[in-house]
Amino acid sequence: MVGFNSGLDIKRSYYVATATPAPRHPVLAGEVDADLVVVGGGCTGLSAALHAAERGLKVVLLEGGRIGWGASGRNGGQMIVGLRKSAAKLVELYGRERAKALFDLALEAWTLVLHMIERHAINCDLRKTGHLVGAVSAADMAWFEREVECLATVMNYPHMRVMSVIEARAAVDTPYHGALFDALGGHMHPLNYTLGLARAAIAAGITIHEDSPVVRLERQAGVRVETAAGAVRSRHAILACDALLKGIDSGVESRTMPIGNYIVATEPLEDAAAVIPSNAALSDTRFVVNYYRLSADRRLLFGGGERYTPSSPADIEGFVRPHMERTFPQLKGRRIDYAWGGLVSVTTSRFPHVGRHGEIYFAHGYSGKGVLLSTLAGKLLVEAIVGETARFALFEGLNPMPFPGGSALRGPLYVLGMLWYAMRDRLKC
Repeated sequence: MVGFNSGLDIKRSYYVATATPAPRHPVLAGEVDADLVVVGGGCTGLSAALHAAERGLKVVLLEGGRIGWGASGRNGGQMIVGLRKSAAKLVELYGRERAKALFDLALEAWTLVLHMIERHAINCDLRKTGHLVGAVSAADMAWFEREVECLATVMNYPHMRVMSVIEARAAVDTPYHGALFDALGGHMHPLNYTLGLARAAIAAGITIHEDSPVVRLERQAGVRVETAAGAVRSRHAILACDALLKGIDSGVESRTMPIGNYIVATEPLEDAAAVIPSNAALSDTRFVVNYYRLSADRRLLFGGGERYTPSSPADIEGFVRPHMERTFPQLKGRRIDYAWGGLVSVTTSRFPHVGRHGEIYFAHGYSGKGVLLSTLAGKLLVEAIVGETARFALFEGLNPMPFPGGSALRGPLYVLGMLWYAMRDRLKC
């Protein structure tokens, strides 16, 4: 059964409170036929549905809860170009030619999301103000220099530069040792973007069913996907559930680890422009990353903390606040109006897990880069379904290893690994 974030306070999120009104979609009842059934109503699934409809396929989309209430609609909203691995690491792993092909494809995600926003007139508070990574250690600066050089010379990407201590402090009022700044980054309201894709899907003739969690998937003369009250018979299926894929396909599920991430939104700040003068999206070089930005109504949206299990903290505000106030002591005691969390999926390699098992296609495990990559992944899945496999094969070839220990041990082993990285973070600061 697909879980749908119960107990993780998505209803209390800033995004839900400020979302564009959206219609509810009926529960699936009875049996229907389609060319493609999509399981999951986030950006991967909605993008796939839209691109499939443009190819002339009849599409039915099943969402276990509400559209956009998974990772797509409650994340940090940070638009970060590229993959989780650095350009230099891509070259080390795959050589210059394949590394550039992977980077170019990931860069297309940025272009595609902007195209979708413009084409479908999606009002999602888009800010093309850049993305800044703050150096929490002086040693990070040498890595920044190497990365900028690799991006410029190998990837032909001139948009990244290193900021000095003074430049970084002018961009954000917290003491970093310097920063890495990407001019093509930015941020947006992710739930409104996702709901905009859903409106476009309905306009394209796609049938959406909410509150319709999948209970069984059968491979017989195509694919049959069952819910408690109905079923979809289809030629192809796409699994687009990210961390909420549970019990549908154990082989796919074994390649990801669901982890909790938590965000707060402060009261509107009169001094917001002094806190982040650049209005960029920001993160830092900790392995357990702090990430933050300003909202359109001048709130600080701050995510972070060292939570290594899917269970939710009893007090999300109390869990995140110390990390926010450590980054911004000047905001100590400011009121927090919203606090929420949810599950996202990571892979062993931090590369997305994209592939197929027969006529069942899947994409998930974006490991923090899903704001852009999810929309692209949906498009690539449809390309593969219609026989255009070259670009899909680039991501399929990344194929992260399963987590060791199977479903019983992957959680405890992951916790041990994250604790080690948390200790490393403390030693470097």
